[in-house]
Amino acid sequence: MLSQLMQQFELASEKYARANDIERDADWFILKLQEEVGEVTQAWNRLSGRGRSKGKTRDEMRQDLSDETADLLGHVLLLANASGLDLEASIKRKWLFEPGAL
Repeated sequence: MLSQLMQQFELASEKYARANDIERDADWFILKLQEEVGEVTQAWNRLSGRGRSKGKTRDEMRQDLSDETADLLGHVLLLANASGLDLEASIKRKWLFEPGAL
């Protein structure tokens, strides 16, 4: 389940990097992850009234938070993929459940 999702994000990221002449070296993956954490925080601050709304409605701010959270998830998976991490095994060990099993 996660490995397939990781591959989908990898393909999308590779395509984006080629189209925008971005070198995705080892540092890029962790730096992008940090950038996305900041963007989620910024979206949360706007939604929770701790930041400027920039004229956006509450629904638009919720959409921004959702979009930035999707970016964060994508970059977590990209970092894991690039680093050869087994997230499914780690989830089983740390969260005590089987990913994809309900």
